[in-house]
Amino acid sequence: MVVSVFLERAGMFKHLGRLLSWKSMGGKDLLCRICIVSAISSALFTNDTCCVVLTEFILKVSRQNNLPPQPFLLALASSANIGSATTPIGNPQNLVIAVQSKITFEKFLFGILPAMVVGIAVNISILLIYFSKLLSTEKFEEEVESVAEVIPEDDVTFHRFSPATMSHLNCLPNLDLNDGIDAVVQCSSCKEYGRGANLRNRLSISENEALLATTGRSSSRMNCSSNSLITQALNDKECSTERWKDLLWNACVYLVTVGMLIALLMGLSMSWSAISAALALIVLDFKDARPCLEKVSYSLLIFFCGLFITVDGFNKTGLPSALWDFMERFARIDTMEGVAVLALVILFLSNIASNVPTVLLLGARVAASAAAISPAEETRAWLILAWVSTVAGNLSLLGSAANLIVCEQARRAQFGYNLSFFGHLRFGLPSTLIITALGLFLIRNY
Repeated sequence: MVVSVFLERAGMFKHLGRLLSWKSMGGKDLLCRICIVSAISSALFTNDTCCVVLTEFILKVSRQNNLPPQPFLLALASSANIGSATTPIGNPQNLVIAVQSKITFEKFLFGILPAMVVGIAVNISILLIYFSKLLSTEKFEEEVESVAEVIPEDDVTFHRFSPATMSHLNCLPNLDLNDGIDAVVQCSSCKEYGRGANLRNRLSISENEALLATTGRSSSRMNCSSNSLITQALNDKECSTERWKDLLWNACVYLVTVGMLIALLMGLSMSWSAISAALALIVLDFKDARPCLEKVSYSLLIFFCGLFITVDGFNKTGLPSALWDFMERFARIDTMEGVAVLALVILFLSNIASNVPTVLLLGARVAASAAAISPAEETRAWLILAWVSTVAGNLSLLGSAANLIVCEQARRAQFGYNLSFFGHLRFGLPSTLIITALGLFLIRNY
């Protein structure tokens, strides 16, 4: 969770969003991109995170292109569930399976990868067939015109010749005014000469004062402009420094994440690899880690702790063991009939009791039954359990947390959309059965 928070800060999911709409060629192309991007991102960053980040973006893109959001929301939720089945870190039930079975990250990945690839291809095909009429709607191209502000000619003339905008020096008396004063003085009597001279002196003094004031104002203007240039240069330098810091920080986040994935592929401990990556990012951030740690879903962790305790108590009642003893002879994985029965049981329980309790209840029993056949069959049994319990979430809207997240995020978005239970079921039922059946043929113990 901590690594996902830092990846979100580094803009990883914004880049994924841009990838969806980059040179899009219509609704069908957009749907294919959503399926592929959500499958890959959910395998690496969990299906819940993928659905939280991409739902609102998909609603915006579908609205901009005048396309109905339902196909794209179903594509996001279903592909996120299918893609998350590929890795132990894709969803909670896979993590439980990886811990209990001790299957390495590499074996888990390559054991389910062929089924995931075929599953995504089939999911895209079913979506394109099911929503062919809706997706054939012509793309709505909305032209955005930049409207400039036009000032009336009268206002322009007024501002251009207004005394408030003219220089104070131009308003002063000039040589023509002095000549007029001389004429007045010569025509006046000698008694009035002193009064005219006094007027001339006053005008001369006011001219000098105005000239000095204008000169001072010009110099202050020059000082202000030079100060503003210096301030702008400093701001540009700070912005450039911050830009380089952001680029360096983003590079560190991506490198640490890639290092964590390499460590997982090399077979190192998943828990310690994830903890080491999270600690490295917290140290490299050089900031208070509280905002990032507050985004961790502690309520979800407490929920799973309570769930483990509840399932353990239910196991001690003996009822699950009695039910499995009755079902075991029909659900042996060395026959196709047994695999089909086991898959139907997992599908049913995953949609009734949710997938994590189903894995906790059936995991050890299915593995023990398969281990009696061969060690290779035990690993295959764990992978079948991971595949079926995850894809089972696509059957109904309540089948997985990812479906509920997409539904709730879509409902609460600015341009909201209500994804109904039966609207999901009409697509989810055939899609889940077909993809689950095809995947069972492709799961291998590599």
